[in-house]
Amino acid sequence: MKIICIGRNYVDHITELSNERPTEPVVFLKPDTALIDANSHFYYPKFSSDVHYELELVFRIGKVGKNIEAKFAHKYIDSYGLGIDFTARDVQSKLKEKGLPWEKAKAFNGSAFVSAMQPFEPSILENPIHFTLHKNGTLVQDGNSELMIWNVAELIEEVSKYFTLKTGDYIFTGTPAGVGPVAVGDVLTGALKGSPLFELAIS
Repeated sequence: MKIICIGRNYVDHITELSNERPTEPVVFLKPDTALIDANSHFYYPKFSSDVHYELELVFRIGKVGKNIEAKFAHKYIDSYGLGIDFTARDVQSKLKEKGLPWEKAKAFNGSAFVSAMQPFEPSILENPIHFTLHKNGTLVQDGNSELMIWNVAELIEEVSKYFTLKTGDYIFTGTPAGVGPVAVGDVLTGALKGSPLFELAIS
């Protein structure tokens, strides 16, 4: 399986990082070794001193497909939930300055947390999906799918032009504003549509 990530998909997040608004989805990949399961911890990497959390809506692919039209995208989703794209911001900044790829900052071991996944029905995409992240009990991210620049159906259409989607692939759909650093001892808690979905300790 692979983890397909979308960058710069919320205007408020683009603004907070002083990035340029893209004219098409920004796509990058994480390998399966980046994945943390729902019952594990995030272990702070030794090569960074500035790791940030980025909460995202995540959709799991349920069957193989490529060149998928947006109107059929829902047929390829089997579940959804929340994920955290952990980013070594200090490493990323150095890479961006040199115009180099982001993998060292975005795709390292344990950089992708995925919550327990929830059953998916096409009707879920008909309404805004609200999700939140608390750090040590304080609200830090408050997201809503209706604020995405590209919705999940449009993202599936776009990425499936380039990569065959396989059963078990995850699509991270981008993060809203409020990203920030984590430290050893922090606890992150995520909620989907008001219901608690995960608790993740930083070790």
